[in-house]
Amino acid sequence: MADTSIFVNIPTTDLERSKAFYESLGFTINPNFTDENAACVVLSDTIYFMVLTREYLGTFTDKEIIDPKTQAQVSIALTRETREGVDEVLAKGLAAGGSEPREAQDYGFMYSRDLDDPDGNNLSFLFMEPAAAEMGPEAYMAQQGAAGTGTA
Repeated sequence: MADTSIFVNIPTTDLERSKAFYESLGFTINPNFTDENAACVVLSDTIYFMVLTREYLGTFTDKEIIDPKTQAQVSIALTRETREGVDEVLAKGLAAGGSEPREAQDYGFMYSRDLDDPDGNNLSFLFMEPAAAEMGPEAYMAQQGAAGTGTA
């Protein structure tokens, strides 16, 4: 099976502001797929955000384009290698005009913080303990509980 690339289309009311916001998070803009209607934000070799003006996004669908400040259609979760990495990207996003719509979530095996971009599109940055990702959260938490009680 060939590698699959992912293009996530999200609306903006201010393309230049969106480009600056996503660059502040450490992502780059691919100028070959960027114009006055859209910006291609490169997250990895296979994952991209296409930040589109609301009007341009409307040319791809007959459905209503929602206002991400008041309605949620999708929440995009992106991993970081450490809890500190989650906090660092949130700090950058908040400094660049983003907002944190709720408090950090700490589930023991996973640490997560939400960041809304200036248009209200929701990003969730998370760190998951590698062992929890491998064995599953319940098994990991059970193992941690047994380790904490001195029983195996």
